[in-house]
Amino acid sequence: MKRTRRAGLVAAVLAVVLAGTVACSGGSDEGGGTGDGDGSLTLYSGRSESLVGPLVEGVDVGVTVTPAYDKKAAQILEEGEHSPADLFFAQDAGELGALAMAGLLEPLPADIVDRVPATYRSESGGWAATSARSRVLLYNPSKVPAADLPAGIDGLLDPRFRGQVGYAPTNPSFKSFVTGLRLIRGDDAARDWLTRFMANEPKAFDGNGPLVKAVDDGTVATGLTNHYYWVQEVEEKGIDAVASRLHFFADGDPGALVNVAGIAVLKSSPNKEKAFDFVRAMFTADNQKYFTTEVGEYAITGDIPIPVAGIPPLLADLHPPTVDLDDLADVAGTERMLTEVGAV
Repeated sequence: MKRTRRAGLVAAVLAVVLAGTVACSGGSDEGGGTGDGDGSLTLYSGRSESLVGPLVEGVDVGVTVTPAYDKKAAQILEEGEHSPADLFFAQDAGELGALAMAGLLEPLPADIVDRVPATYRSESGGWAATSARSRVLLYNPSKVPAADLPAGIDGLLDPRFRGQVGYAPTNPSFKSFVTGLRLIRGDDAARDWLTRFMANEPKAFDGNGPLVKAVDDGTVATGLTNHYYWVQEVEEKGIDAVASRLHFFADGDPGALVNVAGIAVLKSSPNKEKAFDFVRAMFTADNQKYFTTEVGEYAITGDIPIPVAGIPPLLADLHPPTVDLDDLADVAGTERMLTEVGAV
C-alpha cells in the first residue's frame, strides 16, 4: 500500500478511536482490562465459541481466563484504552491491522514474534498469526472439469462462467479478498474487476456454508471461498460423500490470497505478562495441531499437515500474492466499493 493511502487509513482509524475514547471517558481515569495484575484475563474473540471454545478452555496460564465470543475490532476501537479486554483473538488480519494502526496493541516479546514467519505477523510486532487459510475456487467436477478451470480470477469473467460462480459478499473472508485485490491492483482495477464479475451474474450466498452446499449439489459449478470450509466437510462426511473439490489459483494471483487468524495483547491490559503467556500457548504443538485437525486451517509453526489428502503445505507449496496483512484493515473502503458495484 502506498504511504499516502496508509496514512489516510491510519487517520480514519484514529478518528474512530478518539470518538470512542471521548465516549468512554466520563467515569474513570483507570485503564482497561478486567485484571488488576492479580490473576484474571478477559479474552475478546472474533472467532466463534464452536470453533475455538475447546482450545481456549484448554489453555492454562495460571490465571482465570474469561472469553467473550463473537467480538469485533470495532468494539475495541470504540472502547479505546478503557476496553475491558486484555487479549484479542481475531478471525481476520484486517481487524488486527486496524488495532495496530490505532496504536492499541502492545508489542509482543521477541520469543513469540520469532516463532512466526515474517509474512504472518505484524511489521510492528503487535500481533501474530495463529493459523492460516487460503482462498480457493471450489468446483463440482460434474459441472466443470478440472482442466477447464481458470488459472486466476480473471478467468472467471469469461462468459462460460456466467451464473456459475458463487460468492458470499457479506462474509469477512470475501471482503478481505477484495481488499487484497485493491492492494495488489489498485482501486480502479479492482472496481473494474468487480464490475465485470457482477456483469457475469454470479450467485450470492449468505455465508460460506450455503455456498459449499450449493457447489456440492450442483446449483452452481464453482464458488469463491476459503479452503477450510471444504476440509471441515470432508472430515465430517468423508471424501467419497463430498462432490466438490478444491482448485488453488496460480502463484501470486489475487485469488490465492492467504489470510490468517491471529492474536494480540492490548496496551491497556494490566496483566500483560499473563496475556503473553496465553499467546505463547497458541504455538504449542498440541494447539497448532488443533487448528489443522479441528478447524481445517494451516498451522503457523511446526510441520503439521492438514489431515486431508490434496491440501498443499502452507510454506512449501503455496505462493500467495505479496500483501502486508496489516493493510487488509480498510474494510470500510471495500464495503463502499462492493456497494457501488452492486455486489451487496
